[in-house]
Amino acid sequence: MSNTIPALLRDAAARYKDRAALASATDGAISYADLDRRADEVAKAMIADGAMPGDRAAIWAPNMWEWVAATVGIQRAGGVMVPLNTRLKGGEVADIIRRGGVSRLFVIGDFLGRHYPEMLRGEATPGLRRTIVLRGTPDKLGAGEEGWEDFIARGATTSDAALAEREAGVTPDTRADIMFTSGTTGAPKGAIFDHRRSLGGGRAWANISRQTADDRYCVFGPFSHNASYKAGWVAGLMTGSTVYWPEAYDAVTILDLIASNRISVMSAPPTVFQEVLAHPNWRDWDISSYRFLSTGATVVPIELMKRLQAETTIAEITTGYGMTECAGSATHTRPGDPVERVAYTVGAAIEGTEIKLVGPDGREVPVGEPGEVLIRDDKLLIEYLDNPEATRATLDAGGWLRSGDIGTLDAEGYLKLTDRLKDMYIVGGFNVYPAEIEKQMSGLPGIFQSAIVGVPDQRLGEVGHAFIVRSAGSTITAEEVIGWSKANLANYKVPRGVTFVDALPMNATGKVIKFALRDMLK
Repeated sequence: MSNTIPALLRDAAARYKDRAALASATDGAISYADLDRRADEVAKAMIADGAMPGDRAAIWAPNMWEWVAATVGIQRAGGVMVPLNTRLKGGEVADIIRRGGVSRLFVIGDFLGRHYPEMLRGEATPGLRRTIVLRGTPDKLGAGEEGWEDFIARGATTSDAALAEREAGVTPDTRADIMFTSGTTGAPKGAIFDHRRSLGGGRAWANISRQTADDRYCVFGPFSHNASYKAGWVAGLMTGSTVYWPEAYDAVTILDLIASNRISVMSAPPTVFQEVLAHPNWRDWDISSYRFLSTGATVVPIELMKRLQAETTIAEITTGYGMTECAGSATHTRPGDPVERVAYTVGAAIEGTEIKLVGPDGREVPVGEPGEVLIRDDKLLIEYLDNPEATRATLDAGGWLRSGDIGTLDAEGYLKLTDRLKDMYIVGGFNVYPAEIEKQMSGLPGIFQSAIVGVPDQRLGEVGHAFIVRSAGSTITAEEVIGWSKANLANYKVPRGVTFVDALPMNATGKVIKFALRDMLK
């Protein structure tokens, strides 16, 4: 069994050769053998460029074969991959590059009407040695930027023997990736994983979905997200299935993708399935190939579960729970579970994982009583990058991960999430941490104080709402606040509404009482 991600692709290429590893509407398919060859090209170029074992390289691009080739190439050269969401803005990416010690950046050229390298040109990134532009044009390259093909050409000076020697030094304990996940302190935290842990995330999902080489697996979100990376294409490499992804997220695109490619496995937020069933002609598409549906990441409406079960031929409809810090999966429902259990719980602990609930005193609570969800298995993060305090607060001496979520367990070990210790809310499957937004918003002229809360939204599950105390003499408007947010924040972080107040409700210790703000909106 492969024990590193580079070895996983090497073995998959030998086993599946010309079978499609990845496929998209834009690029068509790339085989396992060709993907492995492309990863070698990246690894050789990294070595020729002076990259040393442990060097960190980031990827800021949409889903594409180059994303996977770059990841495996970085890791095959002994490096650590840092994924970046394309929804992030230049300032947010520059902060991660600085604090993550990133020396090389693989970035898309033009995407969604923006030239991504340009967003970084005014930012301070002193440790960034080289920017490799994917699918860019030479006339748009700036200082320190190089096209993909020119970068790959560097590898011509690296011999096969030199690559083999470097790859041999990559072990299960070698650092594989740093997954930046925002925290309530307001600054993104870098969760560090080695290859053993990251492969554990892929293996957990492959076991849950029972994927085989006969499956056509659609990963729904960006490769920068755990669900499409470790539980996504890594799981695909493990099983020999072909991995697809949507080019857009509307009902027609999703239905076309499922029907034309005979998709058999797909996980996505509830809003996706709501939009599909809301399409007046959704039955015109043949989705009979779809055998395994998984959803979660936010509230799952019982009526949606009932409709999916009654109106589609999907054999298994499931929900689950996990987080970046446990490489994606911790609990999941089981085949044959009743629809009520699928809708109202997030399942029981998956194989190899332990779950317990504790009270404020740290003691385990009885069945049915609420407590904080603690998780323990062998794929938890090693630590947070340069943040021992956060690591100690998250991982206890017994190896338990404190999730910050409150839930109850029934007699059969099924977990129901009821609340959050943290203020985090989820917008269409993306975690949003109010403290991060509040910290950035404090620099906007005209704002004295701000507080962000998550509020229910029919389409996205939850969205942000900003409560703002204006500075003395300020006339800042809601339109200006939202306009600034759109220019400076990833779009899922942008508040959808603004309420101006004279003062924020505070408790005796000076902390904002968030539930009082939510009550104001009811």
